[in-house]
Amino acid sequence: MTDSFAPATPGLASAPGVTSTSGSRSILASWFAAFRDEDAGGYRYLLVLRFAVFNLVACALLGAAWLRGWVDLVLAGDATHLVLIIAAVFAFGVVSCGRKVLQTSREINQVKEPYRHRASRVAQYLETIRGRDGHARAIAASALRLKLSARIAPIRHIANSLVFLGLIGTVIGFIIALSGVDAAAAADVESIGPMVSTLIDGMSIALHTTLVGAILNIWLMVNYRLLEGGTVTLVTATVELGERHVRA
Repeated sequence: MTDSFAPATPGLASAPGVTSTSGSRSILASWFAAFRDEDAGGYRYLLVLRFAVFNLVACALLGAAWLRGWVDLVLAGDATHLVLIIAAVFAFGVVSCGRKVLQTSREINQVKEPYRHRASRVAQYLETIRGRDGHARAIAASALRLKLSARIAPIRHIANSLVFLGLIGTVIGFIIALSGVDAAAAADVESIGPMVSTLIDGMSIALHTTLVGAILNIWLMVNYRLLEGGTVTLVTATVELGERHVRA
C-alpha cells in the first residue's frame, strides 16, 4: 500500500478552489483505502480507528441510557456500591487497552521503516535473526509471539474479572435478601413489610451488579479482540519482514 495517491491533473489543479478539494478527497481516499487494505500499512490506521469508533458508539449508547434514567436507576439500586467498583475496574481496563492499541499501532508503523527506529521491537527482532538458520528464526518468531501475547493478556484478565465481580455482587445480593427473611415471623403482618423490603433490596443488588458486570465485560472484550487482531498483524508483518531480509 502506498501513502500517497496520483496528483490531480494540471487542469484541475489550476482551477481556483480545486486544490483544497482535491487534497481533501485524497485524504479521504487514503482513509478508505486503509479500510479496504489488509496489510500492515492499512491496518495501522484501522486498529486505532476501530478502537475509537467502537468506544465512541458505546459511550453514545451509555449516554442515551443515562438520559433515560437507567444509569441512575442502577446506581440507586446498589446499596453496596459494587457497581462503582466494577465501573472503576472497567475504566482502568479500557485505558490500559487504549495505551496498548497505540503502542501496537506505532510498532506496526515501524515495520515499514525498521532501521529508522533502532530501539523498536521490530528492529530488535531483525537484529536477533540476522545470520541465524531457519530453526533459530522459528524459535525467535515463537518468542516474539509469546511476548506480545503476554503483553495483551492482562486486558483479558481484567475483562474476566468484571464477570466475577458481577457474580460476587449476585451472591452478596442473595445474602442480603435472605438475611431479612424470618420464617418464624412470617405470620406477623407487621414483620412482612420489612422482610419484603430487605428481599427487594438484595435482589436489586444481585441483578444490577450482574447486569453491569456482563455488559462491561462485553464492552472490554470487544476492545481486547481489536487489540488481539492488531497484535497478530504485528507478529505476522514482523516475521515476514525478517524472512525477506534474510533472503535478500
